Amino acid sequence: MHKNTSCANQPRRAVLRATGVFALAAPAAGLLSLTVGCSMRDKQPQFSYTLLDGSQHSSQGLLGRVSLVNFWATTCAICVAEMPHWIDLHQALQPAGNFELLAVAMSYDPPARVSHYAESRRLPFGVAIDNTGSVARAFGDVRATPSLFLLDRQGRIARTYLGRVEVAEVRRDIDVLLSKA
Repeated sequence: MHKNTSCANQPRRAVLRATGVFALAAPAAGLLSLTVGCSMRDKQPQFSYTLLDGSQHSSQGLLGRVSLVNFWATTCAICVAEMPHWIDLHQALQPAGNFELLAVAMSYDPPARVSHYAESRRLPFGVAIDNTGSVARAFGDVRATPSLFLLDRQGRIARTYLGRVEVAEVRRDIDVLLSKA
């Protein structure tokens, strides 16, 4: 299940509102998909986080760069399957200094498991454990994994991706934001 969302391409169908920013929609084919409400568009999430190395950071440190914030869990099969793609993306884009990838482990994921996963896979980007759920709340109370948020250089949410994604599509969206001065 994947839905790439922005206010410009919201599906034209009846939407049953659920809690948080997520809404459930039943398309004509009878399949269930997730969409994100437009209220998240252009939001500048304010949050603080601690990386596995113990260093403290905040959303202010992401300003000036295009950022991909990936909410994930070690128990999420899609998240684990996509992680090598995010490693490749980070290694391709990060050296220029204008891109940042942040992997935020969900509050229910045991810190020791997250740390072991990150170390054994040699994740080259920042990994934060959202112990209190405060980072997830800053993005509208994220509960589903994977949930990715693409932030522009001003820290605004430019795109949201829920579920399995097409990495090439995410890369195109990142390239568009990187091309803007």
